[in-house]
Amino acid sequence: MGTAAEVEARPITSGRFVGVAGCKSSSCHGGAGEKRNQYLTWSQKDFHTRAYAILTTARSARMAETLGLSAAQESSRCTVCHSPFQSVAPTRLMPTAHPDEGVSCESCHSAAEPWLRGHTRKDWNYAMRVTAGMRDLKSFYVRANTCIACHQNLDSDISKAGHPELTFELDGQSVAEPKHWRDDDPSSGLRAWLVGQAVGLREMSWALSKNETPDAEEINRWKGLAWLLAKATAQQTNLPVIDPPAGATSRSVFTGAQGQADLLARRAAESRLSDDLAQQLLRALTATDSEFVVSKETSPDLLFRRAQRLVLALDRLSVAVLHETPGEAKNPALTQLFEDVRSRADFQVPRFVEHLRSFRTTLSPTRQ
Repeated sequence: MGTAAEVEARPITSGRFVGVAGCKSSSCHGGAGEKRNQYLTWSQKDFHTRAYAILTTARSARMAETLGLSAAQESSRCTVCHSPFQSVAPTRLMPTAHPDEGVSCESCHSAAEPWLRGHTRKDWNYAMRVTAGMRDLKSFYVRANTCIACHQNLDSDISKAGHPELTFELDGQSVAEPKHWRDDDPSSGLRAWLVGQAVGLREMSWALSKNETPDAEEINRWKGLAWLLAKATAQQTNLPVIDPPAGATSRSVFTGAQGQADLLARRAAESRLSDDLAQQLLRALTATDSEFVVSKETSPDLLFRRAQRLVLALDRLSVAVLHETPGEAKNPALTQLFEDVRSRADFQVPRFVEHLRSFRTTLSPTRQ
């Protein structure tokens, strides 16, 4: 075995997928202890293990029939996210890599063949592992880009066939996932939230810029997120702002927003964001009740999309400000706001505004 100095100096972008068989031995990530239980955490608790099995359910069969597909577990439109190995060229799959693994280790960490043997060596630091081909998931920008395609991008016909709507929220979804990693930076939650929102807007903007006849529902989703980020970035001076022209939805507007959002995501990922910023954002966003008024420019559908994004933001910012731990009981006023945006059919603008004001009164004077 060579020394660490012999590790290739440029990232490796090829290599074969090994499958979970390469990770699950007791001497690697299938043993006991904080640093050796990653496979156990994934296999026993992580919902990603069920990604392939979902394709075999009656609901998936009905969706496949609606879409004119022979079977969900055989169509690349479904397996690209639910069974990623099926989208990989056979020459890049080792015999131990099986499609029914669902979303497994290498879906996030990249094909393991180039780095599998070396990544646990004590003389390899993190930069060496990344150079050898591991994905740099310490970067929130890289992490968001790794997750976004399967956690937000959804063709409209798949949605209409019955697929649940996807809303990307890097911080909240990372907290919900059984954790097998550490984020040591106290500001990591705020950064993950902001980077995730920016990458989400970038992807929405890209999709709309490529669509000659964008769906009105998708435009309203885009407007809701663009509005939220415009409010958030107006509260600080060290990061790029999001400021799409009011009311405009041309292809050039989407393209411009795509560039703004990507720049914001890159800068936010590299910045240290303070508790003071989280407090400022929380204070500013709870004061947006006057902008929830039905008018010619702001339809109930658009206000619903704004409200959806706002409630998710208030949740994550509250956690950042109060340093709440996962599983801690939520503020009842915030729980009520979540109930308000549970469905478009039940959304009532005046009631939401009333509850938003009630939530604001629950904040301590220093955080209002």
